[in-house]
Amino acid sequence: MLKKILCGRTIRRELRITMFFMQHPSFLDFQRHLYDNLGKNNTQGLFGMKKIPTDNHIRNMLDGADPDYFAQHFFDIIADVVRSKVSIVKNVLGGYTLIALDGTEYYTSHKLSCPTCSKREHKDGTIDYFHSYFGAAIVKPNSHRVFCLPAEFMRPQDGTAKQDCEFNASKRWFTRVAPAYAKYNPIYLGDDLYAKQCTCEMILARGENFIFTCKDSSHKTLAEYRKGVSASKHNEIKIIDGKKCAYNYSWILNLPIRDGDDALFVNWIDLTIVNSAGKTTYHSSFVTSLTPTKKNIVELIACARTRWKIENETFNVLKNNGYHLEHNYGHGHATLSSILVTFNLLAFCMHNACDAVEKQWQEARKACGPRNVFFITLWSITRFLVFPSWNSLMNTIIAPKSFPPP
Repeated sequence: MLKKILCGRTIRRELRITMFFMQHPSFLDFQRHLYDNLGKNNTQGLFGMKKIPTDNHIRNMLDGADPDYFAQHFFDIIADVVRSKVSIVKNVLGGYTLIALDGTEYYTSHKLSCPTCSKREHKDGTIDYFHSYFGAAIVKPNSHRVFCLPAEFMRPQDGTAKQDCEFNASKRWFTRVAPAYAKYNPIYLGDDLYAKQCTCEMILARGENFIFTCKDSSHKTLAEYRKGVSASKHNEIKIIDGKKCAYNYSWILNLPIRDGDDALFVNWIDLTIVNSAGKTTYHSSFVTSLTPTKKNIVELIACARTRWKIENETFNVLKNNGYHLEHNYGHGHATLSSILVTFNLLAFCMHNACDAVEKQWQEARKACGPRNVFFITLWSITRFLVFPSWNSLMNTIIAPKSFPPP
């Protein structure tokens, strides 16, 4: 599958995704050096490239292209993983798939800007120019592996003078991207921003479900109705780090999400964790379209809490664990920044696919130990040696061979 992912339909064009996949800013440069000295390089055997374009040519070629062009490639990767019978979809609550939603910034500058930048003005007169996107990822409780989906970029929209925002970007994402994943029976997870009637109704109209964080401060009507209703409860004692903790679950059915005769009725669920000293260590409430019961409340709350994986195990990894999402790889004048972020997300999705299903990749990762050592190994040996295939490269990492004496 590794060859199919890397050299097949996903990156058939000679694009700069090779750099993001290898997580090395100089990969293309030292492959040019190999070619100058040996007449061949690793972009040919590993990525199926015939010739390495210059950085300026790459930027000029990509700036103005539509990031939507690459949306299908995310779906293809996930479909390949599903066909490999890895449980990443329809794996919770009897056949649902969790898709976490959130927005993040990936570029900020006080000086550089482009026509697609958003801006933020401070009281002292300074202006932040920034790029951001609305992201989504397939997640699962008790699993570190996430599969990011195509992003919806926040940028000025035709016909409106207002600055684009995460909420509007989410509505475009549901129109453009969500239909491709409907067959996986999604449950959408999000923070309090998405716990609005318009978003919930949009998801319900699609025949899908949601679990959104619900704060009393922004849902005062729902909080008032709770005061007059007795909540159903379920309590469990769990051992966490050798100490007893009380998990107190509560739920109430059919509460209005807002004031008004046309208010949507949702189900409210809640978890409070109390440690052995009697101190509350966690508390959060959610609204959902699913029906909580004593039989499913524990798993339902576990699914709700999985929302944080798009922040910690997606955005945090992309920004701090080798992908350098916030680095300015190329700002451009139109869509270059968005395209390069899309390539970065594709590389991240490919890496998780390889971690999930590719045996040689898994063995090579195991042989190297820490994840960063694995990529340092890739950088090192591909700088000096040319490999005809990924099989050859992975086998060399798994079982190093000594060169014959001179």
